[in-house]
Amino acid sequence: MKKICCVLLAMVPLSAFAYPIAVEKSLNGLKIDYITYDTDSDMGSIQVANYGDVDASCKVVFSNGPEAPRTRRIEVPAGKHKNASAKFSRAIIRLKIDLSCTEK
Repeated sequence: MKKICCVLLAMVPLSAFAYPIAVEKSLNGLKIDYITYDTDSDMGSIQVANYGDVDASCKVVFSNGPEAPRTRRIEVPAGKHKNASAKFSRAIIRLKIDLSCTEK
């Protein structure tokens, strides 16, 4: 019985899971790539990389269900990357990110 309890307690940290992140993008022909992160249970972030020859101006909108969307604007120089993040007041179940970029 003690062995079963020890195994169950050891598996508790493995039960943590990441929430799904959906990204809708509008890149307007720019060479932009992104990586999303589930930073914390109530915080999400995205790294936007510009592989083109022109600077980009990006708008990132984070949506988490009934809460008000969080909007971030970032300037991504050519050949560089920038991060944007948003913290919500409750735990994220599913995060939707709208990424739209235009030439600067």
